[in-house]
Amino acid sequence: MNLPNSITMSRIVMIPLLLWILSPHFMWQGHGEQEILASVLFILASITDGLDGYLARRRGQITTMGILLDPLADKIMVAGALIALVAYNPDVVKVWIVVVIVGREFLISGLRSIASSEGFTIQASDLGKLKTVIQIVCVVSAILAHRWDHWQFGVLVIPVRWYAIAAIYFTVLVSSISAIDYFIGFWKRIDYASKDRRQTSVLASRKSVSLL
Repeated sequence: MNLPNSITMSRIVMIPLLLWILSPHFMWQGHGEQEILASVLFILASITDGLDGYLARRRGQITTMGILLDPLADKIMVAGALIALVAYNPDVVKVWIVVVIVGREFLISGLRSIASSEGFTIQASDLGKLKTVIQIVCVVSAILAHRWDHWQFGVLVIPVRWYAIAAIYFTVLVSSISAIDYFIGFWKRIDYASKDRRQTSVLASRKSVSLL
């Protein structure tokens, strides 16, 4: 297994560890260790998300396994963290919010599978990249908001809980808009692919008739 795929696998391994840290059975609770560890772990997992793809392209090690595992690891990481947060911090992370965000990931995965079967791909848009960044902020701030309402450093006050609520609703908005944008791009390509197949079929039929 090459280095990029090993990094992807490490992200998958981090997911159950994150869920354990966010569970009531975690050994260190009550003083913020739980929230800090979970936040650091999720940030590290998010960093590996970009690192494995970068190394695969830089080293020429793009493999079928990597193409399969990388998006799967991303979706499991985000879905697992959000589902855990429904129980961990239900005041901030509502069930319907998780349904919308996770549902969007399943929708895009389905469209990508269809696009692949039709012989084309749709590149991630800037909205999709923004959605990924906002999701990281959303999850980390929601974890921290479980312990702290705000942080105060002298006269500077950081409203942790407010940031968490704003980030998660902004995530829903960006996720919905990026899903619509992706669907429009998919529809244009699939429509073009269908027309191209019909034209190819007509030309093949005419060629067959002329040979007769």
